[in-house]
Amino acid sequence: MSTSNEERLGELLRLLPEAPTGWVTAAQELPVARVELDALVERAEADAAFRASVVADLEVAIRATGVEPSPVVVEHLRKRLSP
Repeated sequence: MSTSNEERLGELLRLLPEAPTGWVTAAQELPVARVELDALVERAEADAAFRASVVADLEVAIRATGVEPSPVVVEHLRKRLSP
């Protein structure tokens, strides 16, 4: 990309409205949440008793990791933990 194209791209990006606060917050929290949820799944895969407790009350288990159990998160984990 030539310098003029890069400058034009910069100009166009400056014209865009700011990202909504919720999007920015989610983007900041997502990497940490993914690590916590992956750890939860790994532990559930390694420990049958823990897996049973997680599956029995998935939303409580998700909250215990510090992640809000949104419908998308719950459904994603339900699929990952299904036999």
